[in-house]
Amino acid sequence: MLLAFFSWWYGRGWKHVANSFGPRWRGVTESFSVNQLLHTLFSPWRRIITEPGRSLEDRFHAWVDNLFSRMIGFVVRLGVLLAAAVTLLVVMVLTLVEVIAWPLLPPAIPALLIAGLVL
Repeated sequence: MLLAFFSWWYGRGWKHVANSFGPRWRGVTESFSVNQLLHTLFSPWRRIITEPGRSLEDRFHAWVDNLFSRMIGFVVRLGVLLAAAVTLLVVMVLTLVEVIAWPLLPPAIPALLIAGLVL
């Protein structure tokens, strides 16, 4: 049974941990709706659009209002995209740490037990 454990741990288990990066990446991008945010980056915020009037002054006010709405939408969406990028960076680093630490865990258990008894 011990041989089967080590065979799985250093074989399929390690491969599974290494392959878990893709689903984690997709999960973060779907949670933050990265594709939708990129497609609507310059869209007005909450679809707040001012319809232009007939006079030049009304058209100018509508243009300024719509530009401001688009700027607010851009800033908010960019903030969410930056949060997604930071989260993806954390996922990458933690997955790399997990892949590196995976083969070290089985020998660490007896080593830590012995160190605990000695100290």
